[in-house]
Amino acid sequence: MTLRPPVASRLSATDLTLAYDGKVVVRDLSVAIPEGELTVIIGPNACGKSTLLRSLSRLLQPAGGQVWLDGQAIHAYPTKEVARRLSLLPQSASAPGDITVKDLVARGRYPHQGLLSRWRAEDERAVQKAMAATGVDGLWAEPVDTLSGGQRQRVWIAMVLAQQTPLVLMDEPTTWLDITHQIELLELLEHLNQDHGHTLAVVLHDLNQACRYATHLIAMRDGKIVAGGRPKDIVTVELIQQVYDLPCTIIEDPVAHTPLIIPLGSRPGRRA
Repeated sequence: MTLRPPVASRLSATDLTLAYDGKVVVRDLSVAIPEGELTVIIGPNACGKSTLLRSLSRLLQPAGGQVWLDGQAIHAYPTKEVARRLSLLPQSASAPGDITVKDLVARGRYPHQGLLSRWRAEDERAVQKAMAATGVDGLWAEPVDTLSGGQRQRVWIAMVLAQQTPLVLMDEPTTWLDITHQIELLELLEHLNQDHGHTLAVVLHDLNQACRYATHLIAMRDGKIVAGGRPKDIVTVELIQQVYDLPCTIIEDPVAHTPLIIPLGSRPGRRA
Protein backbone atom coordinates (compact mmCIF):
# COMPACT_ATOMS: atom_id res chain seq x y z
CA MET A 1 0.00 0.00 0.00
CA THR A 2 1.31 3.48 -0.92
CA LEU A 3 1.22 5.94 1.96
CA ARG A 4 -0.41 9.30 1.27
CA PRO A 5 -0.41 12.41 3.46
CA PRO A 6 -3.62 13.73 5.00
CA VAL A 7 -4.93 16.52 2.77
CA ALA A 8 -5.84 19.13 5.43
CA SER A 9 -2.43 19.44 7.14
CA ARG A 10 0.94 20.80 6.07
CA LEU A 11 2.69 18.53 8.59
CA SER A 12 1.55 14.99 9.27
CA ALA A 13 2.68 11.42 9.71
CA THR A 14 1.27 8.04 8.72
CA ASP A 15 1.93 4.67 10.34
CA LEU A 16 5.03 5.88 12.22
CA THR A 17 7.24 3.45 14.09
CA LEU A 18 9.96 5.21 16.10
CA ALA A 19 12.79 3.57 17.99
CA TYR A 20 15.93 4.39 19.97
CA ASP A 21 18.77 1.84 20.20
CA GLY A 22 16.48 -0.87 18.88
CA LYS A 23 13.76 -0.16 21.45
CA VAL A 24 10.42 0.79 19.88
CA VAL A 25 8.91 3.89 21.51
CA VAL A 26 6.07 4.58 19.06
CA ARG A 27 4.39 2.02 16.81
CA ASP A 28 1.97 2.54 13.88
CA LEU A 29 1.06 6.09 14.87
CA SER A 30 -0.68 8.47 12.48
CA VAL A 31 -1.17 12.15 13.29
CA ALA A 32 -1.84 15.46 11.58
CA ILE A 33 -0.88 18.85 12.99
CA PRO A 34 -3.93 20.99 12.12
CA GLU A 35 -3.15 23.97 9.92
CA GLY A 36 -3.52 27.33 11.67
CA GLU A 37 -3.89 25.83 15.14
CA LEU A 38 -1.85 25.99 18.34
CA THR A 39 -1.53 22.28 19.05
CA VAL A 40 -0.30 21.19 22.47
CA ILE A 41 0.88 17.63 23.04
CA ILE A 42 0.46 16.28 26.57
CA GLY A 43 1.15 12.98 28.28
CA PRO A 44 3.25 11.40 31.03
CA ASN A 45 7.02 11.13 30.92
CA ALA A 46 8.44 8.69 28.36
CA CYS A 47 5.14 8.36 26.48
CA GLY A 48 6.71 9.40 23.15
CA LYS A 49 5.92 13.15 22.99
CA SER A 50 9.48 14.33 22.38
CA THR A 51 10.22 11.39 20.12
CA LEU A 52 7.23 12.27 17.96
CA LEU A 53 8.31 15.93 17.74
CA ARG A 54 11.86 14.92 16.73
CA SER A 55 10.45 12.73 13.99
CA LEU A 56 8.10 15.43 12.71
CA SER A 57 11.09 17.81 12.45
CA ARG A 58 13.26 15.22 10.63
CA LEU A 59 15.77 14.90 13.47
CA LEU A 60 14.79 11.25 13.92
CA GLN A 61 14.51 8.82 11.02
CA PRO A 62 11.39 6.63 11.41
CA ALA A 63 11.89 2.87 11.57
CA GLY A 64 8.62 2.66 9.64
CA GLY A 65 5.98 4.95 8.17
CA GLN A 66 6.40 8.44 6.79
CA VAL A 67 6.40 12.11 7.80
CA TRP A 68 4.82 14.48 5.28
CA LEU A 69 5.58 18.17 4.82
CA ASP A 70 3.49 20.15 2.33
CA GLY A 71 2.43 17.01 0.52
CA GLN A 72 5.87 15.42 0.12
CA ALA A 73 7.89 13.01 2.22
CA ILE A 74 9.93 15.26 4.52
CA HIS A 75 13.18 13.43 3.70
CA ALA A 76 12.78 14.35 0.03
CA TYR A 77 13.55 18.00 0.81
CA PRO A 78 17.03 19.54 1.12
CA THR A 79 17.86 20.39 4.73
CA LYS A 80 17.71 24.16 4.18
CA GLU A 81 14.31 23.88 2.53
CA VAL A 82 12.93 22.03 5.56
CA ALA A 83 14.41 24.75 7.79
CA ARG A 84 12.64 27.45 5.76
CA ARG A 85 9.32 25.71 6.32
CA LEU A 86 9.57 24.56 9.94
CA SER A 87 11.63 25.34 13.01
CA LEU A 88 12.24 23.32 16.16
CA LEU A 89 13.17 24.21 19.71
CA PRO A 90 14.47 20.91 21.13
CA GLN A 91 14.22 19.96 24.77
CA SER A 92 17.93 20.40 25.47
CA ALA A 93 19.94 22.85 23.42
CA SER A 94 23.58 23.84 23.97
CA ALA A 95 25.34 26.91 22.63
CA PRO A 96 28.87 26.70 21.22
CA GLY A 97 31.64 28.29 23.29
CA ASP A 98 31.22 31.93 24.29
CA ILE A 99 28.79 32.89 21.53
CA THR A 100 26.85 36.06 22.28
CA VAL A 101 23.08 36.35 22.49
CA LYS A 102 22.77 38.26 19.21
CA ASP A 103 25.07 35.86 17.35
CA LEU A 104 23.05 32.85 18.53
CA VAL A 105 19.72 34.44 17.59
CA ALA A 106 21.22 35.40 14.21
CA ARG A 107 21.79 31.71 13.47
CA GLY A 108 18.06 31.48 12.97
CA ARG A 109 18.57 33.36 9.70
CA TYR A 110 20.88 30.68 8.24
CA PRO A 111 18.14 28.89 6.21
CA HIS A 112 17.33 32.15 4.42
CA GLN A 113 20.89 32.81 3.23
CA GLY A 114 22.80 31.38 0.29
CA LEU A 115 26.49 30.55 0.17
CA LEU A 116 27.43 34.05 -0.96
CA SER A 117 24.64 36.05 0.70
CA ARG A 118 25.43 39.05 2.82
CA TRP A 119 23.66 40.00 6.02
CA ARG A 120 20.58 41.92 4.93
CA ALA A 121 18.41 44.54 6.55
CA GLU A 122 15.55 42.04 6.73
CA ASP A 123 17.82 39.62 8.63
CA GLU A 124 18.68 42.34 11.13
CA ARG A 125 15.00 43.23 11.55
CA ALA A 126 14.06 39.60 12.15
CA VAL A 127 16.75 39.22 14.83
CA GLN A 128 15.86 42.47 16.58
CA LYS A 129 12.16 41.62 16.52
CA ALA A 130 12.75 38.13 17.93
CA MET A 131 14.97 39.43 20.74
CA ALA A 132 12.43 42.11 21.65
CA ALA A 133 9.56 39.60 21.64
CA THR A 134 11.39 37.33 24.09
CA GLY A 135 12.78 40.14 26.26
CA VAL A 136 16.46 39.45 25.61
CA ASP A 137 17.28 42.54 23.52
CA GLY A 138 19.06 44.10 26.50
CA LEU A 139 21.35 41.07 26.67
CA TRP A 140 22.44 41.13 23.03
CA ALA A 141 26.20 41.38 23.76
CA GLU A 142 26.26 38.90 26.66
CA PRO A 143 27.85 35.44 26.24
CA VAL A 144 25.02 32.91 26.33
CA ASP A 145 26.84 30.59 28.74
CA THR A 146 26.90 33.34 31.42
CA LEU A 147 23.10 33.67 31.49
CA SER A 148 20.62 32.05 33.86
CA GLY A 149 18.70 29.00 32.70
CA GLY A 150 15.57 31.05 32.08
CA GLN A 151 17.45 33.69 30.11
CA ARG A 152 19.16 31.05 27.97
CA GLN A 153 15.82 29.44 27.21
CA ARG A 154 14.42 32.76 26.01
CA VAL A 155 17.49 33.26 23.78
CA TRP A 156 16.92 29.87 22.14
CA ILE A 157 13.27 30.73 21.63
CA ALA A 158 14.35 34.02 20.02
CA MET A 159 16.55 32.08 17.60
CA VAL A 160 13.57 29.93 16.58
CA LEU A 161 11.41 33.03 16.10
CA ALA A 162 14.13 34.69 13.99
CA GLN A 163 13.91 31.72 11.63
CA GLN A 164 10.41 33.00 10.69
CA THR A 165 8.89 29.70 9.61
CA PRO A 166 5.15 29.09 9.13
CA LEU A 167 5.45 25.88 11.20
CA VAL A 168 6.98 26.04 14.68
CA LEU A 169 7.67 23.01 16.91
CA MET A 170 8.70 23.44 20.54
CA ASP A 171 9.57 20.73 23.05
CA GLU A 172 8.81 21.90 26.60
CA PRO A 173 9.65 25.57 25.91
CA THR A 174 8.59 26.68 29.41
CA THR A 175 11.36 24.64 31.06
CA TRP A 176 13.61 26.87 33.22
CA LEU A 177 11.17 29.77 33.02
CA ASP A 178 9.52 31.28 36.08
CA ILE A 179 5.75 31.59 36.06
CA THR A 180 5.79 35.16 34.73
CA HIS A 181 7.97 34.24 31.77
CA GLN A 182 5.97 31.05 31.20
CA ILE A 183 2.81 33.08 30.73
CA GLU A 184 4.61 35.67 28.59
CA LEU A 185 5.91 32.90 26.34
CA LEU A 186 2.55 31.18 26.02
CA GLU A 187 0.89 34.50 25.21
CA LEU A 188 3.58 35.08 22.58
CA LEU A 189 2.82 31.70 21.02
CA GLU A 190 -0.89 32.55 21.11
CA HIS A 191 -0.09 35.86 19.37
CA LEU A 192 1.99 34.11 16.69
CA ASN A 193 -0.87 31.72 16.07
CA GLN A 194 -3.87 34.04 16.18
CA ASP A 195 -2.40 37.26 14.77
CA HIS A 196 0.33 35.99 12.44
CA GLY A 197 -1.09 32.68 11.28
CA HIS A 198 1.72 30.41 12.47
CA THR A 199 0.92 26.75 12.97
CA LEU A 200 2.47 25.49 16.21
CA ALA A 201 2.99 22.13 17.88
CA VAL A 202 4.20 22.41 21.47
CA VAL A 203 4.92 19.83 24.16
CA LEU A 204 3.84 21.01 27.63
CA HIS A 205 3.70 19.33 31.01
CA ASP A 206 1.37 21.80 32.74
CA LEU A 207 -2.12 20.51 31.95
CA ASN A 208 -3.94 23.70 32.86
CA GLN A 209 -1.63 25.82 30.72
CA ALA A 210 -2.18 23.34 27.90
CA CYS A 211 -5.96 23.61 28.24
CA ARG A 212 -5.88 27.41 28.43
CA TYR A 213 -3.67 28.09 25.41
CA ALA A 214 -4.19 25.14 23.05
CA THR A 215 -6.72 25.40 20.26
CA HIS A 216 -6.05 21.71 19.57
CA LEU A 217 -4.89 19.16 22.13
CA ILE A 218 -3.23 15.79 21.57
CA ALA A 219 -3.06 13.40 24.54
CA MET A 220 -0.53 10.54 24.40
CA ARG A 221 0.23 7.48 26.48
CA ASP A 222 2.59 4.56 25.83
CA GLY A 223 3.47 5.74 22.33
CA LYS A 224 -0.14 6.08 21.23
CA ILE A 225 -2.53 8.98 20.74
CA VAL A 226 -5.37 8.56 23.21
CA ALA A 227 -7.41 11.60 22.19
CA GLY A 228 -7.26 14.71 20.03
CA GLY A 229 -9.45 17.79 19.68
CA ARG A 230 -10.41 21.05 21.36
CA PRO A 231 -9.64 20.99 25.11
CA LYS A 232 -13.31 21.65 25.95
CA ASP A 233 -14.34 18.65 23.87
CA ILE A 234 -11.87 16.02 25.05
CA VAL A 235 -10.62 16.87 28.56
CA THR A 236 -12.62 14.83 31.03
CA VAL A 237 -12.00 13.17 34.37
CA GLU A 238 -11.91 9.85 32.53
CA LEU A 239 -9.26 11.05 30.05
CA ILE A 240 -6.96 12.37 32.78
CA GLN A 241 -7.34 9.08 34.65
CA GLN A 242 -6.59 7.12 31.48
CA VAL A 243 -3.54 9.17 30.51
CA TYR A 244 -1.99 9.97 33.91
CA ASP A 245 -3.63 7.55 36.39
CA LEU A 246 -4.56 10.72 38.26
CA PRO A 247 -7.83 11.11 40.19
CA CYS A 248 -9.11 14.63 39.65
CA THR A 249 -12.09 16.87 39.31
CA ILE A 250 -12.54 19.36 36.48
CA ILE A 251 -14.10 22.79 36.75
CA GLU A 252 -14.29 25.73 34.35
CA ASP A 253 -11.37 28.14 34.47
CA PRO A 254 -13.07 31.37 35.63
CA VAL A 255 -10.79 33.50 33.41
CA ALA A 256 -10.27 31.49 30.22
CA HIS A 257 -13.44 29.34 30.47
CA THR A 258 -11.34 26.27 29.61
CA PRO A 259 -11.07 23.04 31.61
CA LEU A 260 -9.28 23.51 34.94
CA ILE A 261 -7.96 20.25 36.36
CA ILE A 262 -7.89 19.90 40.15
CA PRO A 263 -5.84 16.86 41.23
CA LEU A 264 -7.38 14.95 44.12
CA GLY A 265 -4.38 12.85 45.09
CA SER A 266 -4.62 10.06 47.63
CA ARG A 267 -5.69 12.35 50.51
CA PRO A 268 -8.02 14.97 48.97
CA GLY A 269 -9.45 16.04 52.33
CA ARG A 270 -6.15 16.89 54.05
CA ARG A 271 -5.60 20.37 55.41
CA ALA A 272 -3.21 22.83 53.69
